[in-house]
Amino acid sequence: MFYVYIIQSINFHKQFYTGFSEDLDERLKEHNSGKSEYTSKFRPWKIIYYCAFDNKKKALDFEKYLKSASGIAFRNKRLI
Repeated sequence: MFYVYIIQSINFHKQFYTGFSEDLDERLKEHNSGKSEYTSKFRPWKIIYYCAFDNKKKALDFEKYLKSASGIAFRNKRLI
């Protein structure tokens, strides 16, 4: 499975990160351990939304959409 996820900083509530992974649990551990440069500044993180896909391209396309201006508006209105 391929996952698109949104995480939120526990300490900085207005900080969100959208990503893609094949192993959601391991990826969250990486974010919380500081292995990801951008997210290390705002840890710890919690998953607030994820969606599973059978198709990698569809997952990557959805991740790209969620990072766009209209995708961020959709996220804020419908997903979180």
